[in-house]
Amino acid sequence: MAAVGSVDVELLVIQWLQGQLGSSVVVRDELDNNLLDELPTVQVQRLPAGDDDGFRLDRALVDIDVYAATKGDATNLAAEIRGLLLAELPGSQTGGAVVGRVRTEAAPGVRPYENTGLRRIGATYSLYSHPVS
Repeated sequence: MAAVGSVDVELLVIQWLQGQLGSSVVVRDELDNNLLDELPTVQVQRLPAGDDDGFRLDRALVDIDVYAATKGDATNLAAEIRGLLLAELPGSQTGGAVVGRVRTEAAPGVRPYENTGLRRIGATYSLYSHPVS
């Protein structure tokens, strides 16, 4: 049996969101120097927080930032992602894991960004998952 925390939640969310959003949106863990040429971009990062049940269930905190050319575009994409995470991801089996629950910890909101050529909207979610048996 796989150990608690053995699921790469960051990779799971990146791959799952990319499949849901399609090729017109870039989903990744790190930003690069081509960000302005790759809008909209969604950045997914697991935070160094969360907890587990000591056996199988892992609760990961995941930060998701949306970068787009306008505040409206970023807000709309962040709302779409929130809807997908809350309605479609729970109960699914993907990336070698079962996702049991998704919860909004911090709703999408404006996050400052130094580059005035784009806008950033971010949110934080908790994902409960365990490895597929």
